[in-house]
Order: sequence, then C-alpha cells, then structure tokens
Amino acid sequence: MTHPYSKPPASGSALPLPIGELDPTGVRGIFTDIDDTLTTGGKLHAAVYLALEQLRDAGFIIVPVTGRSAGWAHMVLHHWPVEAVIAESGGLCLYRDPRGTPRWLYHDDQARIIQDRVRIAAVAEQVMARVPGLALADDNPFRLVDFALDHCETVPPVPRERIEEAIAMFRDHGLQARASSVHINVWRGDFDKAPMSLRYLESVRGAALPAEIDRWLFVGDAPNDASMFATFPRGVGVANLAPLLDRLPVPPRYLTAASHGDGFVELAAHLLRGGRQR
Repeated sequence: MTHPYSKPPASGSALPLPIGELDPTGVRGIFTDIDDTLTTGGKLHAAVYLALEQLRDAGFIIVPVTGRSAGWAHMVLHHWPVEAVIAESGGLCLYRDPRGTPRWLYHDDQARIIQDRVRIAAVAEQVMARVPGLALADDNPFRLVDFALDHCETVPPVPRERIEEAIAMFRDHGLQARASSVHINVWRGDFDKAPMSLRYLESVRGAALPAEIDRWLFVGDAPNDASMFATFPRGVGVANLAPLLDRLPVPPRYLTAASHGDGFVELAAHLLRGGRQR
C-alpha cells in the first residue's frame, strides 16, 4: 500500500543508527506497536508501564498501533495512559472526543465490513484445513474488522514457509494478509497501520500534514510495521527487529540496543532526557 507521505526505499540503505543519535527535539507523540515492542514473552512488564506513565506525565501523546482486536483497544484506552488506540492493523481507531466519550473510527462502511468478515471466515476455514498447526486466534470474538490466525501464541510455532503458504492462499482469494510476531491478520479492503494513523492525526487531532509528521515517531518490531516505518521519518525498531530488517522496504532510522519491552524503556529514557513536551 502507498500513501501520501511514504518515503521511497533507499538504495543500499545504511544500517539503523543507535537510539542515542535520535534528536528528541520537537517530538510530540509516540505511535507504538504492542506485541514484542512493549511486551516481552507476551507480558507487559512493570518497567514498560512505568515508562508509558512517565512519558504521558512529561506531555508526550501515546497511541498504540496494533494488530490486536477492537476488544483489546477498548481495554487499552480505558486502562493505559494513552490518548487513542489504532487496532486490527489499521482497520479501526478508538479515541475519546473532547467530552471524554469513546468514539470508533472505521476504515470503511460498517455494513460492508460485516459482509467482508463472513467471506474471510469461510476462506480462513479452507486455509486452516490446508495448513496444519494454524488456529483461530483466541481474540477473534472481540474483532470487528479483520480475522486473526494464531501461528505461535497458544499453538506450537508454525514454520515460516507454512505461514507464507497461508498468506499466499488468502491473497489468491483477493484478501489482504500479513504476519505479525504472533498472528496472521487477514482482511478485505485497502487499509494499513499508517493510513489510519495519518487519518487520526488529521481528522481527530487536526494536525497539519505533512508539515507536522516529524513531530511523531513510531516504534515497532516486525515486518507488519512496514507502512509505519515508511511513513514516519523518526522510525525506531527495538533490537529484536534486527534479524528482519531485510524484509522491510524502508527500515527504521534508529534501533535500540535492548530488545522487546526493554528496548521501549530505553527509547523512553532517551526521550525523557530531552525534556518535557508541555
């Protein structure tokens, strides 16, 4: 998918810079992946939650951007120190209006989305019958846009080549599919993490784009974050992304020394040393 503010792939792209090279001046907000970026071994450690609170208290706006379900988005918005949540790989955004009332923003008409999910469910059954080991992710009852197949979270890890085979099957049926570190996310329609993030900035926050895009950074860990790294010049990968850099059309500009949630804590400490944002 292309979108207005994508950077072209750099020929012979250099390796990402260490996080200490990131100039935090002017950073207003942080888009962050959740799985294996904030979490470690599937758990959100206390140091990461503390880092989120410290960033919020220093005036940074935090918006998780995840392949996880609408149900997760509802929980995160209500219980984490965040302003909004983009979920289901950009299929929807949950935020609070000026009165504090939660609002849903969908990538398409809801009636069409419901029809699409019926078709996706039928194709998913065929794929699981052909690719042993895959299972419906246990958060599917809480999804409103896409479907997710579990390839390692609650099932034994499925080999990479079988995951790619499943993705190809979905695409042969005219569907979008991409693997995160835990799921294969499947949907119909033209959306992704970055377009919904940009829509949130423009439609909800009233940001002037592309002029203000450099005031936001993104931190992630996997190839399904590719659109975010291609869109936000201040892209940061946590260290566990390093073995997968060659699978990204545009790699992140910076890379933490620590992996998973510890990498996010490292980034937070660097931003906090740069001063308060209010």
